[in-house]
Amino acid sequence: MNARLDYFANPTMAKGLKHFMSVGKELKNSPLPAATQELVALRVSQINGCAACIDMHTKEAAAAGETPVRLNLVAAWREATVFTDAERAALELAEEGTRVADAAGGVDDEVWARAAKHYDEDQLAALVVLVSFMNTVNRLNVITQQPAGTYEVGQFH
Repeated sequence: MNARLDYFANPTMAKGLKHFMSVGKELKNSPLPAATQELVALRVSQINGCAACIDMHTKEAAAAGETPVRLNLVAAWREATVFTDAERAALELAEEGTRVADAAGGVDDEVWARAAKHYDEDQLAALVVLVSFMNTVNRLNVITQQPAGTYEVGQFH
């Protein structure tokens, strides 16, 4: 599959993405645990069917030491016993924040409260930005049919 649009060859896209991707870099330095960031990014990308982001975040998480078992179970995190309560709360918030139309009211107060039990305000802010950021990147990639499989760890750092 070939991408509909080359992000780096198109001047408009390149300019916009330069600024937009700076958000992603700032998130890496946020107080939200790195493992949680990768799990959330992966789950949001799975929901949205963004193969390019699934490729990227699976490889980045594995390179950072994430186990194959946990990576393979992200899609079924509710039934899996390999995630902490904090990670489960983050994944739940990420799902509701991604499926806003399905949730018919956005993120439920109980879901927010479960996340707030495990993360402070700065971490929650990073989690909200991360979910929003990933949803945007996923949509860019899905609309332009960005292919998956060739990502190399650290490629966009």
